[in-house]
Amino acid sequence: MSHPVEEILLGFTRALRATGVPVTQDRAQAYLTAVAALDAGDPRATLLAGRATLCAGPDDLERHDRVFEAYFLAREGLPRTIAKQSPSVVSMPLDSDGSGTGELGEEEILRVAASDVEILRQRDVAELSAAEKALLARMFDAVHPRPPQRPAHRRTPWRRGEVDPARTLRQTLRHLGEPAEVAWRHRGRRPRRVVLLLDVSGSMSAYADALLRLGHRFVLSGRSVEVFTVGTRLTHITRALRQRDAERAIVAAGQVVPDWSGGTRLGESLKIFLDRWGQRGMARGAVVVVCSDGWERGDAALLGEQMQRLHRLAHRVVWANPHRGREGYEPVQQGIVASLPYIDDFVAGHSLATYQRLSEVVADA
Repeated sequence: MSHPVEEILLGFTRALRATGVPVTQDRAQAYLTAVAALDAGDPRATLLAGRATLCAGPDDLERHDRVFEAYFLAREGLPRTIAKQSPSVVSMPLDSDGSGTGELGEEEILRVAASDVEILRQRDVAELSAAEKALLARMFDAVHPRPPQRPAHRRTPWRRGEVDPARTLRQTLRHLGEPAEVAWRHRGRRPRRVVLLLDVSGSMSAYADALLRLGHRFVLSGRSVEVFTVGTRLTHITRALRQRDAERAIVAAGQVVPDWSGGTRLGESLKIFLDRWGQRGMARGAVVVVCSDGWERGDAALLGEQMQRLHRLAHRVVWANPHRGREGYEPVQQGIVASLPYIDDFVAGHSLATYQRLSEVVADA
């Protein structure tokens, strides 16, 4: 008796989970969507869909291939060999119809895969399919934010810089007043705090998952990072994002945030942040990044006042807008118009490439 395709595929995800691969419900759903978009009858397409959606890291790829071989390809106790692929890239053409016509050499496959990955890096997150978003989620591992640096208050011994009178005098006294080697000192560098304010309102719902993944990468980069979500209210999610596994961190953050896809009250949320955290020190001398499209349902004048306060406290204010990268975009939203005078860097924030560029802007602030 034949079984429905979905039942067979879900059985594979359960078998994969039994081997230790963390297959969540969201990944299983993304796997079904990816297979449906390609071709369930094509073993190669099914293999690539599983590698792109069910595996959390390079260690999972080998287990996935072994389970795939045993589950789908074993015939009469003689499993067929699956051609090995580089774990660093997934050769799944974004525009393929899954027909599988023609065979490519290994070099051509790698070139096509690299081209597809680069195309996906540049594409707007809001326009991606479920399978492409699953692949993009894995590509966020390539984002490595560097914390910006600030001069330390204390000076430390160094081989050059300014003369250290105290150490020079002590060395002279050790030589009974005879001239000694001059000691030098300099001001070291310390990480500067980074604060991310991520808009999770209805108008930003298509970018919410990508922004949380970006926040997760920033949190993993150092301890001097704080992340908040803004919408109808302000929510502190840094603790939830400190988990090493990205999927667990996203789920934990989702359980904390109560106002997904709601309205946008940036002015009120920013005022709460400044009154409760920013004015007391979190925003002082920090690089504050606002990720929002600027659609303000509250009082735009209030947002302008709070942005002015923030600009006075912060070392630098960066605003990432998903519409900034679109051709012909003009900053006409009332929230953006009220905030622009107090923004130091106004950058795009709609694709993986722009998120990597954003991390560079923060590191150079």
